[in-house]
Amino acid sequence: MTANDANKNVQAFSMDDFANALEGHDYGFAVGQIVSGKIMTHESTGIYVDIGAKSLGFLPSEEFFYSNITEKLPLGSEHQFVITSEQNADGEVKLSIRRMLEKLAWQKVEEVAEKNSVVNCRVINFNNGGLVVNFDGLRGFVPRSQLAERTEDLSVYIKRVLPLVIIEGSEETGKLVMSHRKAVKQSMFSQLSKGQLITGTVSGLRPFGAFISFDGITGLLHNKEISQKTANAESFFAIGESVTAVITDIDESRGRVALSTKFFEMHPGEFLENRALVTSQAEERLDKNISKLWNA
Repeated sequence: MTANDANKNVQAFSMDDFANALEGHDYGFAVGQIVSGKIMTHESTGIYVDIGAKSLGFLPSEEFFYSNITEKLPLGSEHQFVITSEQNADGEVKLSIRRMLEKLAWQKVEEVAEKNSVVNCRVINFNNGGLVVNFDGLRGFVPRSQLAERTEDLSVYIKRVLPLVIIEGSEETGKLVMSHRKAVKQSMFSQLSKGQLITGTVSGLRPFGAFISFDGITGLLHNKEISQKTANAESFFAIGESVTAVITDIDESRGRVALSTKFFEMHPGEFLENRALVTSQAEERLDKNISKLWNA
């Protein structure tokens, strides 16, 4: 075939041929599918969008949550939409921007939940059970039990921005449950480090050791970490008394902090013999014994 013959064949492919080719092509548009399209016309009832099919997609006027629609969706601009209807007789499908934003928000929910990240959300409402927050346009719920600050009057939270983590999120059910308490605790954990000196109060006593509460976190001072000599927390400490200790280990995934006071001792049993003196010199004693902590 010569070049001239090829050109004749190209020229012979008319617009009718192109239309017929489109007619026979199945674009496979489905409800819930995400498509990209170019804004073609603004009408009083909606916007027509070129989504690459024989017929245009239609964005109804009820989707216009922008006041300046011609600026937000100008002619020729490209955007993503979600298909909300099957093709009609003319091959037209209805589109939604709201559903698109919801879909993107649920994708973000999945990412945030997977990474256990802390996000900031504004409180928009409340009821007897807890707070309603805005998460990228989705309504999230924070139960009372998941608030870091306990109060009877939840109205004080309105318009406040809270750090939150997701404890349950499902696009299928539309359920998004979040926790303020866990986010605050997670933030506090991020500020802790091995070798850090803390002062807290005894909040619990068990046969194996004492629970020390500090800055909203509870650490465990195990019996073997009280002194280099044998010690029993139940007989040595009292609920509510102050204890200064050093952080020896942090397990953020399990919410656990290990504490020790034996690293303040200059000789075995000193903490048991003269606790007041050892505690008053805790910082300088820890500096001298810090190498023992890292080698423990």
